[in-house]
Amino acid sequence: MTNDTTGLHEECGVFGVWSPEKLKAAEMIYCGLIALQHRGQESAGIVTCDTMGPIGNISAHKGMGLVSEVFRSTTLEKLRGNIGIGHVRYSTTGGSIEENAQPIFLNYSKGTLALAHNGNITNAETFRRELQDEGAIFGGTTDSEVIAYKIARERMRAASIEEAAARVARELKGGYCLLLLSPQKLTGVRDPLGLKPLCIGRRGSAYILASESTALAAVGADFVRDVEPGEIVTITKEGIKSNNFAQASKKAHCVFEYIYFARLDSVIDGVSVYDARVRGGRALAERYPVEADVVTGVPDSGLAAAAGYSEAAGLPFRLAFAKNNYVGRTFIKPDQSERISAVHMKLRVIEEVVRGKRVVLVDDSIVRGTTMAGLIDEMRKAGAKEVHVRISSPPFLYPCYYGTDVPNNSQLLASEHSTEEIRQRIGADSLGYMKLEDLEKMTGGLSLCKACFDNNYPV
Repeated sequence: MTNDTTGLHEECGVFGVWSPEKLKAAEMIYCGLIALQHRGQESAGIVTCDTMGPIGNISAHKGMGLVSEVFRSTTLEKLRGNIGIGHVRYSTTGGSIEENAQPIFLNYSKGTLALAHNGNITNAETFRRELQDEGAIFGGTTDSEVIAYKIARERMRAASIEEAAARVARELKGGYCLLLLSPQKLTGVRDPLGLKPLCIGRRGSAYILASESTALAAVGADFVRDVEPGEIVTITKEGIKSNNFAQASKKAHCVFEYIYFARLDSVIDGVSVYDARVRGGRALAERYPVEADVVTGVPDSGLAAAAGYSEAAGLPFRLAFAKNNYVGRTFIKPDQSERISAVHMKLRVIEEVVRGKRVVLVDDSIVRGTTMAGLIDEMRKAGAKEVHVRISSPPFLYPCYYGTDVPNNSQLLASEHSTEEIRQRIGADSLGYMKLEDLEKMTGGLSLCKACFDNNYPV
């Protein structure tokens, strides 16, 4: 994605492991988090527990930075245990502080609890005020901490941690998946609409919960299934137990997972992310044919859609950008000036590909448009005759409240400008957006949340 947004919400990655045998869970979690690094690059954390030793023997470490920066071999060695959870986070502006790093870890009268959360809870402030009235003191500012405190409080009246989690989950509004670690259990929770992804894997006798299937492959685990919307899964020495805590009349899987967030090699709710993006590119070619010489995509999430466009249009696909992989994703830079400078360091036009050519340039979205305008300008400087932009999502018109970091309307270019006005602002010869009705085709008919495009919020 080449947009330069300033967002109010967060998107993260979670990974958990439970093994009945002696296992260095921290090392497996580390590898899983590396595979999920694209979901958050500002903080990382791991909490482990050794069920082979005294109950409650929990170790934790978290900090700011990439997974490889937060954890060294000496750090991982201290995180002993055969079960554990991990988290990578990308924060909101103003929220990139160590106090907000996860997993959240609590000691309370019935024991200990660690929580890792992906998503956004729209009624979190109501619960925060209730808990503060009861004497809770929060160290950070995230809704994740509110959820952890609320589950710990409910555990005082519940027979088990999963029962407490189910009671709390029924009250939560928004999109979320949760991993809970207690001294003997690993618990996963997915919101009733299925807005946020969560899947189950297995390696030998060990069970794994992860945001994406690519993280399972990274640790040599086999994909078992997705956690169903409204389902709680609990893993103990007795095996895996399932409980459906809520049934929604409809599902609303986040379309942005398939457009941008998830890795190409992931399969989410039975849909290959790669195939979805290729189908999206084909739909663009059918909707917006143009006489051109070459098709290219903006790395990385625009490439598969560009390949699909190329196939459907019968035009050659070429890589037109050299990418510096040591510059972080521009979408998750918290400061606007950081985002712009990161884009220029990250992508350089390959002149030989575009010189004298009519180019179709495919990307996943335009939010503010300044970065796309910069890329088009660089392509023209490199000798491109024409640049025709195709976007594999509809125009962003409304904010997202469920954790995808689409900002408010005043920051959305399409909310105040027509497609033709945007075309002129970015300097493209033509501009075509994905049609709303093509999104279901892209995901094989999967029920989707498209609120940031059509204002139809499922919660």
